[in-house]
Amino acid sequence: MHTKHILSWGLRLIAAGIMLQTLYFKFTAQPESVYIFTQAGIEPWGRIATGVAELLASILLLIPATVPLGAVLGIGLMSGALLVHLTVLGIEVQGDGGQLFAYAIIVLASCVSLLVLHRQALRTFLTRLTI
Repeated sequence: MHTKHILSWGLRLIAAGIMLQTLYFKFTAQPESVYIFTQAGIEPWGRIATGVAELLASILLLIPATVPLGAVLGIGLMSGALLVHLTVLGIEVQGDGGQLFAYAIIVLASCVSLLVLHRQALRTFLTRLTI
């Protein structure tokens, strides 16, 4: 197997895995998730919409033809998450030791790396949009 292919799948599984494992907390209104989105001033609609967007990003990342779209969506979502951490929540939330903040950085770095790896596919997609 080609190194780029293996790296791509590794990054995709990391990003999708992290986003998918947080969906339980968002979709079942776990107290930690409700707290975060209440502090951000977007509970409950923001929690549910974020969960749906993370599910969509994860699915797009796992389908080879849509990796660049999933990466772009993941970058947007994690940029928002990091912005909320840095402006509202702080790095540590309810004694988590900064775990959620670290997850957001890992997903963001994975998605940026995927966009670099799949830049030609992104160019092709953008070209098709402009035709």
